Amino acid sequence: MKTEDKIRAQLAAQPIIIYMKGVPTNPQCGFSAKAVGILDATHIPYAYVNVLEAPFIREKLPSISHWPTYPQLFVNAELVGGCDIIEEMSNNGSLLPLLTAAAPKKEEAESEALSVSEVTQLVQQGIDDAKVMIEGEGCDLTITVVSAQFNELTIVKKQQLVLATLKEPLASGKLHAVSVKAFTPDEWQDKQQAGGLLQIQH
Repeated sequence: MKTEDKIRAQLAAQPIIIYMKGVPTNPQCGFSAKAVGILDATHIPYAYVNVLEAPFIREKLPSISHWPTYPQLFVNAELVGGCDIIEEMSNNGSLLPLLTAAAPKKEEAESEALSVSEVTQLVQQGIDDAKVMIEGEGCDLTITVVSAQFNELTIVKKQQLVLATLKEPLASGKLHAVSVKAFTPDEWQDKQQAGGLLQIQH
């Protein structure tokens, strides 16, 4: 990939990106240090490229951005400017709205998370006699499944059987932290009697 293509790919992939000398935790020039200090204070995530470690980008970027010095801040692939402009926008209150509008929305990510009923449905499609109980919300779920199909299976095989039904949402990121507990009906019955847990809701 040519350097120019690489830069354009970075700009397309990252809504907020700063090309700087050094890294945010260890800037290698005062202007970069000031710029990332202002960005860090907004608590909005951003990407960065250390041009000291990417000499080709360091040489090529000014001809694309028409800006000769570093750092260079881009928002939605548009050059915002260098340290002075970042500082000025921070002082006049225009920087934060710009970054907020560009930042990926957390709410959207949350709304993409599967509902409890959708997770239950997926498991039951794959394991037709499954009784499914789910604790937690959003992406952080504990899924308990009881099925006669688990008879004779090891603990790992049982969990794999459940996870296989959720393969697509796990791959796409709609499910993240999932804890699976799988029991045969007999094991579940024993557990109920031992621990007095909630009865299965049909």
